[in-house]
Amino acid sequence: MAEKLRPVKVLYCSVCSFPAEYCEFGPDFEKCKPWLLKNAPELYPELLKEAAEKTTEQLDGLDISGDKKEYITGSSSESKKEEFKTLPGGKVKKKEKPEVVIEKVVRNKRKCVTIVKGLDMFGIKLTDASKKFGKKFASGASVVKGVTDKEQIDVQGDIMYDIVEFITETWKNVPEESIFFIEDGKKVPAV
Repeated sequence: MAEKLRPVKVLYCSVCSFPAEYCEFGPDFEKCKPWLLKNAPELYPELLKEAAEKTTEQLDGLDISGDKKEYITGSSSESKKEEFKTLPGGKVKKKEKPEVVIEKVVRNKRKCVTIVKGLDMFGIKLTDASKKFGKKFASGASVVKGVTDKEQIDVQGDIMYDIVEFITETWKNVPEESIFFIEDGKKVPAV
């Protein structure tokens, strides 16, 4: 007579609630790694190697007394710290330089909309700026969320080249070198 089938015991991750074999396909594998190292090290031997490498790097950074070594660095490394921001998971993100990007979008064949992005990086309130644009150019101007979920100003009309002069005159802290146009999908300096 054949053996009676028994249910398979599956080890579920307490972090993502997936089976341990499928944690790497989940949304937060980085959070699951410590749990996997503790409870299922045989499933992911490469995690053990990573953990061993990290501990050796940490041990290399320690002095005999147990204090962390301090390396003497010049001002160049300090400027690099300002340019890069380390995100969780070891990803490195560059900090954005403050710049104003102006783009013209044609809609309904003859209607144009001039889009101004990045004024908020210079500390300018976008609602005040849109009111000034509307009064100066006698057109509708509004603050809208763009494609990247950042706020931008939409001004009705083709005022792409006139708006640069108005921005530099109205707000002195916006240099003309930091204003760019988007023409044919390329970023072109306005100067």
